[in-house]
Amino acid sequence: MNIYPVMEHFYTIQGEGVHTGKPAYFIRLAGCDVGCVWCDVKESWLTKGVAVHTADEICVWVKKTMAQIVVITGGEPAMYDCNELVDALHKEGYRIHVETSAAYALRGNYDWVCISPKKFKQPVLEEMKHASELKVIVLNTSDFEWAKQWANTCNEDCALIIQPEWENRDRMLPQIIQFVKSNPRWRIGIQSHKIIQVP
Repeated sequence: MNIYPVMEHFYTIQGEGVHTGKPAYFIRLAGCDVGCVWCDVKESWLTKGVAVHTADEICVWVKKTMAQIVVITGGEPAMYDCNELVDALHKEGYRIHVETSAAYALRGNYDWVCISPKKFKQPVLEEMKHASELKVIVLNTSDFEWAKQWANTCNEDCALIIQPEWENRDRMLPQIIQFVKSNPRWRIGIQSHKIIQVP
């Protein structure tokens, strides 16, 4: 039986990506060695002192809500074998999404895979073909070429999201708008949960 270090869990509204605006239950697993300088949940990097839970215990939390989607995020969820957790949630009828940098091979039969590649620890190339959604965070102008590079590794039906780093959104949004107008397969993503003030 696997156990999972759960830093936090909550029922909220998905604030980013293709499924923005939908209610979802978030399971945030602790532990990450990617080390993004602009990460807004740096407290998720360490596992020390974080309570561990079984898949069955996690299912109990979700079943107390009206959730239909469960999002496994982090930290970096690809560090863990999530097959048991995903299977348990599937048996309860939930759709399972994962948000990952894909710095490690994914283990779990996910229904939706959002990969957000990071320069600090690049994705496992073979995982990119599994991406349902590619979400690239833009901090600097050089990130536009980075976005194109990783888009070329994805399948044609992968949704392409380009999103400003939150603290630099006013500076980067004009360039992002021009990028999307010139590259219409892409769409702009915004961290809407920060606007509507939900977790």
